[in-house]
Parts: sequence; structure tokens; C-alpha cells
Amino acid sequence: MSVHDELTTVQRCLDDLMRSVGRLEKQLGAGGLEMRRVRTDAGHLRDSVALLRETADKQAVPQRRPDLVTISDTPYDPSLWVDTDDEGLGARDRHAP
Repeated sequence: MSVHDELTTVQRCLDDLMRSVGRLEKQLGAGGLEMRRVRTDAGHLRDSVALLRETADKQAVPQRRPDLVTISDTPYDPSLWVDTDDEGLGARDRHAP
């Protein structure tokens, strides 16, 4: 089964759970702490599955590969390096401390 199918199945089960919680509220009353906790927990589950579905949908979108940049094999112009320091070695005409 694909992730989308699994999430759809979970969503259907949560819809059934919410209907059952609604029926229990009618029978037991909505005022009790336990009933409010069950309703809140079921709501959190629905929110969590919705977030999971969004994440799965974003991951299902194929990622666009960045454009490749070709680097020439020809040597750089030596005039680019005039008056530069060698990293870690300092300037050409000075000695390291």
C-alpha cells in the first residue's frame, strides 16, 4: 500500500472515531472531564494526521535538481594571482613568523 493509501485509511478510521465520540457525548453528556479529554485527544490525532499528510505530499513532489555548472580544464590566467597571499603561508616576499 502506498503512503497516500495508508493516510486515507487512517483518516477514515479517525472519522469513524469522531462519529463514535459524538455518539458517546450524546449518551454520557459532554460536560465530564473524561469526555472532554477523549474529544480533545481525537482532535489532536486529526491535526497530527493532517500535518503528516502535508509532509508526505511535499516529499512526494520530485525535487528539482540544481543546474550544473561546467568548470573549464584550462588553467587560470596567472595575472589573477599577482599580489595575493598563499593561504596559511602569507605573502610571497615575506617569511612566516
